[in-house]
Amino acid sequence: MAAFGRLISRLFSREPSGKPGEWYYCLRHRRVEEGPDCPAKDRMGPYPGRTEAEHAMDLARERNERWRNDPRWSDDRDQDRDGEPGPGGGT
Repeated sequence: MAAFGRLISRLFSREPSGKPGEWYYCLRHRRVEEGPDCPAKDRMGPYPGRTEAEHAMDLARERNERWRNDPRWSDDRDQDRDGEPGPGGGT
């Protein structure tokens, strides 16, 4: 549990995070950054290279679209995961 607490603390820290050679996309500055420039709370990554970090927003958009269309993540309360009517009734 202590490790989880440290992880959460690092994620929401206001201190710069990252190491040289790690690439991030900074949401605050809307640019690719290498190493410890901005706090983790403002960044996506790390990515294996600069090119991947440059496409961070595209990747996030694609993943969000897949999740939106994935029936396992549907907010449709009328059916459960098996397609059967759920507790709320349904047709």
